Amino acid sequence: MKILMVCLGNICRSPLAEGILKDKAAKAGLNWIIDSAGTNGYHIGEHPHQLSQKVAMQNGIDISKQISRSFVKEDFDNFDKIYAMADDVLGDIRYIAREKFDADRAVLLLDEIYPNQNVDVPDPWSRPEAEYHKAFDLIDKACDAIIAKYKKTI
Repeated sequence: MKILMVCLGNICRSPLAEGILKDKAAKAGLNWIIDSAGTNGYHIGEHPHQLSQKVAMQNGIDISKQISRSFVKEDFDNFDKIYAMADDVLGDIRYIAREKFDADRAVLLLDEIYPNQNVDVPDPWSRPEAEYHKAFDLIDKACDAIIAKYKKTI
């Protein structure tokens, strides 16, 4: 299984999602490939936001070595599932991917716990640390659902 997590800058939400799902997959004995990307390109080459790193580390997950990259349409060639952190990000994915876009493979992350409700992971960027904890908790629950859903199919 190859999964890509996508947010705007690839420094807050999607690095958390990548780190959380990698941790859960490893603990479940799953040999999955998990990556993350951003759609706006503002932070390419940067490490995750300091508060994302702090909150992840407080939960036993080190995301400090991740490096931000841009989402590209070829990601549809390389990943089985692409999770967008928010509806605007999903729109960006659709625009960037153009003819490669596949609505069955690119969905909102929180659809895993709130099906068909179009719920976003709120962007914590430039907000207080508490917002990073809220994002972590939502992503953590969605990643539990992903493990439970796809572990059955292996």
